[in-house]
Amino acid sequence: MTSKQGSGTSKRGFASMDPVKQREIASKGGKAAHEKGTAHEFTPEEAAAAGRKGGQASGRGRSASRSAE
Repeated sequence: MTSKQGSGTSKRGFASMDPVKQREIASKGGKAAHEKGTAHEFTPEEAAAAGRKGGQASGRGRSASRSAE
């Protein structure tokens, strides 16, 4: 049997591809979705909400250390 178990890496799948090749494939998918009309486009309100949520998540755990100052 010629299994590669134990080697820890695989030569298959999207994640094992060259990053440039991944970007090319992902770009084609995005362009196709926009042409088809199924791609999601954020409204300014959605973008603002996502920004607030990201800011809250990145600031977690900092309030306790700041209140001690």
